[in-house]
Amino acid sequence: MQLPAWNEALGLPRPFDQQWSLRIQQIMAYETDLLEYGDLFDGSHEVTRKVEELKAQARAELAEIEKVGGAIAAVENGYLKSRLVESNTRRLESIERGEQVVVGVNRFLESEASPLTTGNSAIMVVPDHVEAEQIERLQAWRQQRDSRAVEKALDDLRRAAMDGRNIMEPSIAAAKAGATTGEWGAVLRGAFGEYRAPTGVGTSARQVGGELDDVRSEVERVSQKLGRRLKFLVGKPGLDGHSNGAEQIAVRARDAGMDVVYEGIRLTPSEIVDAARRNDVHCIGLSILSGSHVQLVRDVAQRMKHDGLTHIPLVVGGIIPLEDEVKLLAEGVAAVYTPKDYELNSIMRDLVRIVDKHN
Repeated sequence: MQLPAWNEALGLPRPFDQQWSLRIQQIMAYETDLLEYGDLFDGSHEVTRKVEELKAQARAELAEIEKVGGAIAAVENGYLKSRLVESNTRRLESIERGEQVVVGVNRFLESEASPLTTGNSAIMVVPDHVEAEQIERLQAWRQQRDSRAVEKALDDLRRAAMDGRNIMEPSIAAAKAGATTGEWGAVLRGAFGEYRAPTGVGTSARQVGGELDDVRSEVERVSQKLGRRLKFLVGKPGLDGHSNGAEQIAVRARDAGMDVVYEGIRLTPSEIVDAARRNDVHCIGLSILSGSHVQLVRDVAQRMKHDGLTHIPLVVGGIIPLEDEVKLLAEGVAAVYTPKDYELNSIMRDLVRIVDKHN
């Protein structure tokens, strides 16, 4: 029912998808009497029972948060993020074991081809020229504005931030003067530093029954050939904040016995390549859900080539149409994973095989 409509799970919503979602909401608002009721479920014993159950669970979780010092402390020490990652880990494991049924994923897999997902037009992919055009518009904007007024507004913002004063008023003044969000953010980073949130991915491996024994054996075998522990970097380039996939890959790789480097979301290609060089990794995995997979992968690959890191295999996961998957593989990407590849242990076996082959 939300704006992105059905294919937000596949990528960026096309204009048609946005219109579809809007029309559904309008039908419910104007063709039904739903809005005439304050609470559709008032008087339902089952809904009341479920609400009380959820409230009890919420209060129990809030008590745990109080124990670690409150909500701010729970964010800063990573408690909240780690709880989210752990919860999703348990969910994915139950799907892999078949205990939690997801129709079309682990049961009822037979399907006719959907006309909604045929061809590249089914998913809104960011064209190569968009970034260059946006940069051109930004440069034109900067050239036509009053640069002195912008400099003064940004300086006022900087002083307010350094003095600990409310930054709302100088922020509004900077916007009216024509300052960009990038310039605004740079001023605040200069005053406060840049915050990197905890990833929620711990460093110690969980011992998960015997489900990972064969993968761990392969990790050990290849690690002995390498002369040190197989090291895998999970990178999340671009601006999309959907981190679940990257986190679960990092958790499973850690549990399989690999050394894992994961520094969180919204990294630049240069930061990812720098981390790969700094940590001397054996494989780089990129998670991209923004529709910019072709551009971002090419950027990372070019930087790897410039830094002499072409011996490190590069794998990619995300919402990637078949046409782009073929394109990325042809350009040297070792493997591409999409939502159909939900068995994480199979991906781990692939990664070990890829590292073994490249070394």
